[in-house]
Amino acid sequence: MQKLDYDNLLVIGSGFSFHNLNAFFSAGGEADAQAFAHWLIDTCTNGELSQAQRLDRLAHWDRAPGARFSHPREEHLLPLHVCAALAGASCDEHHLLNIVGKPAAMFYWY
Repeated sequence: MQKLDYDNLLVIGSGFSFHNLNAFFSAGGEADAQAFAHWLIDTCTNGELSQAQRLDRLAHWDRAPGARFSHPREEHLLPLHVCAALAGASCDEHHLLNIVGKPAAMFYWY
């Protein structure tokens, strides 16, 4: 692995912490969606986790509670992995929103 060594580098990871399109338009699954959102928030914000632990959790994200309900396919979650790896630490800020009744988390590293 090589460190990015640039001044004024901005990396934007555009994805979504919940991406089950069928679930957006049907009832149920809220407990699974909430469980995954809270697991993801803990993984990205918990300063007591080492970076190696954080990356291991993200590498095995599909084992988290509600993971495959929240992400039947992973391509909309993978940008978060890139940002977390580049940042090298827990995130500095996060927000949890509800979009069409499902949780959506946003993460910021400064």
